[in-house]
Amino acid sequence: MTRSRRPIQYLLLAACSFALLPTVHSDPLNSAIKVESTINNVSIKSQKRIDGLSNKTKKMLDKYRSVTHQTDTLLTYNKHLNELLSSQEQEKISLEQQLQEIETTQREVVPLILRMLDSLDQFVALDLPFLPKERSQRIEKLKEMIVRADVTNAEKYRRILEAYQIENDYGNTIEAYRADLTLDSVTSSVDFLRLGRVALYYQRFDGSETGYWDKEQKQWLSLSDDYRNAIRNGLRIARKETAPNLLALPISVAEAGQ
Repeated sequence: MTRSRRPIQYLLLAACSFALLPTVHSDPLNSAIKVESTINNVSIKSQKRIDGLSNKTKKMLDKYRSVTHQTDTLLTYNKHLNELLSSQEQEKISLEQQLQEIETTQREVVPLILRMLDSLDQFVALDLPFLPKERSQRIEKLKEMIVRADVTNAEKYRRILEAYQIENDYGNTIEAYRADLTLDSVTSSVDFLRLGRVALYYQRFDGSETGYWDKEQKQWLSLSDDYRNAIRNGLRIARKETAPNLLALPISVAEAGQ
């Protein structure tokens, strides 16, 4: 009886041993699976943290680039402003100098204008007495303009130069015009013939009297009838009624000497 029980016990022990083997062998596998799962979870979390840090870094980098670009733009703009301010400062200095020069010029121009007007007035008074009304009115208008505050010195100077130019042109032209002439206290209309500033003649409409201005004696003198046709032809030439031609006319001794 005793011998028969031992094998059964051994069998039971063997069976129990085999029954326990899967449990013993399954623990490392589960542990490995758990470890791998833990590692994966940790990796996922780490990757998420890395992705988060990457996005944050990218945003910071984009912001840095934007700030850097704005800084460069501001530096360039500030440099431009500094150059502009420097140019404006130089322009301000230049304008101040010009204003000072203008004030000096103003002080110098006014006496010059007055002297020019006075010289023009004297010149007309000493010149041949042609177009006396027109020329005297021009001088009077200039004198009135000189004392006007609403006319700039530049305009005054321009008007006086214009008057000088008109007077200068008289010396290069011939002219025929009609005006009143007083001789022996008798005033009548006559034809005048001006040859530049060389000579000035008159002739009555009917040709009954012809004369010229004598510079030496400062008076009108009569001419013989020999010059009647010459004066008439000169009047026609001045009016462009006939072609230019030579004229045999007397001139004052002073002009001949010149």
